Amino acid sequence: MKESGIEWIGKIPETWSQVKFNALYNNRNMKVNDKDYVPLSVTKKGIVPQLETAAKTNDNNNRKLVKAGDFVINSRSDRRGSCGISSLDGSVSLINTVLKPQSDQMDPLFFNFLFHTTQFADEFYKWGHGIVDDLWTTNWQDMKNITLILPPILEQRNIAKFLNTKTLEIDKVSNQIADEIEKLRLYENSLITHAVTKGLDSSVLMKKSNVEWIDEIPQKWEMKRLEYIAWVRARLGWKGLKAEEYVDHGYPLLSAFNIVDNKLDLSRNINYITKLRFDESPEIKLSSKDIIIVKDGAGIGKCARIDNLDPYKFGATVNSSLAVISANLEINYKYLYFYLISNVFKNEVDYILNGMGVPHLTLERLKKIPIAVPPIDIQNNIAKYLDKETEKINKIINLKQRQLSLLNNYKNSLIFEYTTGKKQVSSNNR
Repeated sequence: MKESGIEWIGKIPETWSQVKFNALYNNRNMKVNDKDYVPLSVTKKGIVPQLETAAKTNDNNNRKLVKAGDFVINSRSDRRGSCGISSLDGSVSLINTVLKPQSDQMDPLFFNFLFHTTQFADEFYKWGHGIVDDLWTTNWQDMKNITLILPPILEQRNIAKFLNTKTLEIDKVSNQIADEIEKLRLYENSLITHAVTKGLDSSVLMKKSNVEWIDEIPQKWEMKRLEYIAWVRARLGWKGLKAEEYVDHGYPLLSAFNIVDNKLDLSRNINYITKLRFDESPEIKLSSKDIIIVKDGAGIGKCARIDNLDPYKFGATVNSSLAVISANLEINYKYLYFYLISNVFKNEVDYILNGMGVPHLTLERLKKIPIAVPPIDIQNNIAKYLDKETEKINKIINLKQRQLSLLNNYKNSLIFEYTTGKKQVSSNNR
C-alpha cells in the first residue's frame, strides 16, 4: 500500500494511480425537450423514469440530454447521494450534471460504486458553493478537478463484479425490511383513519358525512371546516433572506426538511436567523400544542405537532413553505393532528392539488377542508388511544429502521474498502 495523497481515500495499492475527474468523464450539457426525450428522475437508487412526486415545470425545453451509459449526479446538497448510471436515453432537470465516460481505462460500474459512497458524497459536497446547506451546489466546473483513483482495468472489473453480487444480497434483505416497515405504516394509517372517522365504539349509530372519502360518521359527530376549529396562518410578505441574515446561532427557521415521518426532526437541516427577522412575524412564533404543515413544495400535507415547549424555549419560527395551526378550545390538538395525518385528510389535499395542477396548498383552501369533530370527551379518548397504539407501532418501525441503517453502513463500508483497495477480491470471488 502507498499514500494516495487524497485525504478522503487514504492508502491505496502500489499499482493504483491517481487521475482527475475530467480525464475519465466529459460533461454532456445539451439542452433538449422532454417531449422528445422521456423525463427521468435522479434518485439515490439510480436513474429512473420521472417519479410522480418530482417537481414539474411547464418549460419543456429546460432539460439536459441523457444517453444510456451516462453517469448522472444531482448537484444539490439536499439531494446528496442521488446519482447513477442511466440505462435509458432521456432528459433530466438542469440541476443535474450529466457525464459521458471517455476512457477505455475505466469501468463505469466500478466508479458508480465509488460515487455512491458516503466519503465521495462528502468530498463532492466540499467542492461546491452556495449560501446555506440547502442551496449548496457542486457543478461540473467544481467537480472536474476532483482527484480520483484509477486501479488497473482488470481489477476495476473484478471489484465491480464482486460488489454487484454482494450489494444485491444486502439489498434483498434491506428490501424485505423496507416492505415490513411499509406494511406497518399502512396498518398505522388504517388505524388512525378508522379512529378519526368512525370512533372507538362500533355500536354507535352512524349518519352520512357528506364527504366523499368518509361516507359515514357517528351520529353525534359534526363536519366542520378547519378554520372554524383552529387558527390557521402562515408567513406573509416574506422577503428572501440575504446571506448575512443566516447566522450560526440564532432563532431556528424550520422548513419542510424538519418534518420526517410526520414528526418534528431538529437533528438536521436547521437554519438560524437573526432576532430582527424572527420578530417581524410574531404570529408564527411556535408554541406548545401548535401543529405545523407543509403547504408548498415537496411533501405537501406533511405535518408535525409540538407537544412540549421545552426544546423550543429559545424560540422558533417557520419559513413560508409551512403553515401553523393552533386548535381552539373545542378541539383536542392531538386529535386534530391525527386527523391531519389520516388518509381522509390526504385525500382532501390530493383532490385540491390535482384540481390546481401546481404544488401549492393555499391557506384559503386549507382553511376550508372539512374535519370530523366528535364531542370533546371522545376526542380525548381517541387521542389517548392513538398515542398509545402508534407508539407501539413506531417502536417496531424504529427497530427495523435501525436494522436498515446498520445494513446501509455495512454496505457503504464494504463498497469503500474494496473500491479504495483496503480489501482485495480473492481469486475465488472473481
